[in-house]
Amino acid sequence: MEKVGKINEEYFKKVILPNSGFSRKEVLVGPSFGVDVALVELPNEMAMALTSDPLSLIPTLGLQESAWLSVHLMANDIATTSFAPMYLQTVLNLPTSISDTQFREYWQHIDRFCKQIGVAITGGHTGSIEGQNSTISGGGTMITIAPKNRLLTSNNAQIGDSIIMTKQCAMSSVAILAMSFPETIRQKLGTETAQKAIDLFYQTSVLEEASVVNTLNNKEIIVNALHDVTEGGVLGAVFEMSVASGLGVEIQTNKLNVSPTAISVCDLFSLDPRYCIGAGSMILSVNKQHEELALYALRANQIEANVIGHFVEASKGHQIIENDELKPMPYYETDPYWAAFFEALKRGWQ
Repeated sequence: MEKVGKINEEYFKKVILPNSGFSRKEVLVGPSFGVDVALVELPNEMAMALTSDPLSLIPTLGLQESAWLSVHLMANDIATTSFAPMYLQTVLNLPTSISDTQFREYWQHIDRFCKQIGVAITGGHTGSIEGQNSTISGGGTMITIAPKNRLLTSNNAQIGDSIIMTKQCAMSSVAILAMSFPETIRQKLGTETAQKAIDLFYQTSVLEEASVVNTLNNKEIIVNALHDVTEGGVLGAVFEMSVASGLGVEIQTNKLNVSPTAISVCDLFSLDPRYCIGAGSMILSVNKQHEELALYALRANQIEANVIGHFVEASKGHQIIENDELKPMPYYETDPYWAAFFEALKRGWQ
């Protein structure tokens, strides 16, 4: 628990998994490493998908931007079912430094972003607490209900499946760094790069990918599993998906889509864009024979998509092909983004 970021798989298995409350037969998918949602069986062949995440409230980033992160990072997890979210519960423990005017603005943005994606806010808790100085102001749970046999989970990748990534690496890291240290990035990388980086921020939803996959899977299963990219980046998401599915993986790193903007910003902060927070990209595990169909459907909806590798037997482990050499795939328990962000603060970057 001393490390920044999410707990690792070992800690999860030792502490969380054995202590998961009362066992109920209707829980189809419970707490699992690398799985974005829980599934609970409902009558009439339906099921409920739930996900929980922190809520961001970062005045230096912006109240509108904070609201976007609060809504869409949860929505991205629900999107891995291939369905859109329907309901939201929030728990807000606000710092006393937040004024009534600021909170009203923040909450109006939450309301607006939820309306845009069809999410009803159904309840929760709102209050202030002394000593709350974090940019995490609480947490939320998003819920959707859909036919049980249509809901996807990230632990259902199959041996031989093609792995498709959408959009590009490190989108949210690059955007938030550019918005947090705009003067430094403009001075060191130029106004054009700074603006391109900032422009990525509102491209960090994967609800469009979910809609495409839902249509693809309408008559037969084309996509077996989805996982959104968060801490650990694209390669971290692929690793988690393979562990959750009990498989190995082989990735061709030269197939990863890394934009010149991401390379420039990540180089400035000494980050590898393949391994840092990358909300906005989705990982698809696609039946190999339908690989081209999936790529066509995504690209027809103006979503960048590339095949970056495939899932293999667990015995083959986790491998990357880098410079024509097969190597073990690294997995970083702590996303390097956090250290880079706080180091920039320490340096007084503006």
